[in-house]
Amino acid sequence: MSGTPSPERIEKTTGRSGNPVPNGRTGNPVRNRGADGAGPLARGLRRVTASPLGPYQAAVVRIGFAATYLLFLLRELPHRHELYGPDSPWSWDMARQLLDNNGAFTVLMWSDGSAWFETVYAITLLSALGLLLGWRTRATSVVFMAGVLSVQNRSVFMGDGGDNVVHIMAIYLVLTRCAQVWSLDARRHSRAAAHRADGGASAPDVAGPVLWALLGIALVHGSATDGLGATWWLPTLLWTLWLGNGLWWTVDRRARRGEARSLLDVIANLAHNAALLVIMVEVCLIYATAGWYKIQGSRWQDGTALYYPLKLDYFTPWPGLSDLLASNGLMVMVLTYGTVIVQVAFPFTLFNRRVKNVLLVVMMCEHAGIAVLLGLPFFSMAMIAADAVFLPTVFLVWLGTRAATGRDRVISRFHSPHTRHVPGPRDPGPRDPGGQAPCDLGGQAQEGLTGGGGRTSVG
Repeated sequence: MSGTPSPERIEKTTGRSGNPVPNGRTGNPVRNRGADGAGPLARGLRRVTASPLGPYQAAVVRIGFAATYLLFLLRELPHRHELYGPDSPWSWDMARQLLDNNGAFTVLMWSDGSAWFETVYAITLLSALGLLLGWRTRATSVVFMAGVLSVQNRSVFMGDGGDNVVHIMAIYLVLTRCAQVWSLDARRHSRAAAHRADGGASAPDVAGPVLWALLGIALVHGSATDGLGATWWLPTLLWTLWLGNGLWWTVDRRARRGEARSLLDVIANLAHNAALLVIMVEVCLIYATAGWYKIQGSRWQDGTALYYPLKLDYFTPWPGLSDLLASNGLMVMVLTYGTVIVQVAFPFTLFNRRVKNVLLVVMMCEHAGIAVLLGLPFFSMAMIAADAVFLPTVFLVWLGTRAATGRDRVISRFHSPHTRHVPGPRDPGPRDPGGQAPCDLGGQAQEGLTGGGGRTSVG
């Protein structure tokens, strides 16, 4: 029996499955290449193409920026004519001369009438509300982007820095699938999927084609009258989205399970993941450049920079509170140096999840303090919304659950005491994308996608 190899020797030379190990290496080849037999590069490629990453982070960014601009438009509603309308000191002719030089886009230059301005302002406000609620998010995100660019490019000297962040993020949001969770689109498609599972027929989609047709008319008019600005990327982006949405709607109706639909899913996932990565890089650049520029200033170097805005009437909505803080030299120095340290260090903390989460809390508290002390609420809201892309998925899921619990409790109070209220599902889950794709205007569901869980590339 000495010539019979032992079971341990067989396992070392063949692996647990009994098959020879290539190149004479020992161990389990499946274990060496992952549970599915694929290498790390293949698994990474599959991850970025098979599902949109960070669905909760994308949703909270969508909600944050939509809420920021919605509240801004509502606050400036009584002063809209003086800020961006026909009564603005920056007249229509002056704006036209500037736009002829820089080639920026604004639909407010299509007409100088008061009725047109009111229409654009109202549509922008409604698009912000629709994006906040996640209703027909592909269409509302495009209209929101056009509205933000139009209003801000009409009077370029209005704003406090937060408008620049909203301006940039509004463009990125049109490429993200930000309605997979916490949206009316996700709820609608969840109900439609349940209805189909019960054997029911899909209801005809009316709102999607109507929105597609209306936006197509506006796009054709803008292209024919050279009203899309002098840049090449904006008309290309708008036409690609519009044509892609028509293709998506057709494929989804005729070949929901076909290869064409799968290809559109892959394109949508790649666009979403790339846009989410760009948003993260943009936030890091904002903080890094702000921190390094501050280091070069003498007031930031000697720790007195915070003192001066606290003494300006324009930045002191609460004079008593500002004077109290400005009178404490130690606190002024700590906050001045702390601001620089946090901004410079934040991009490097992304390599350590715990340190990153601590600095996120510090930065959000800092922006909340800026909103109160310096009277810049919308700048702070925009920065907090941008910071939210780095929030952990576990925390966002917990936050959504708590919000759903509170909602159920409020709703239950309106029910009869003799009727037991049974709450519905609290979270549609990231596998219900709410129709987000580069070519999905109507908001068609995409089954089988994942992207949630306790840990993601951004969580």
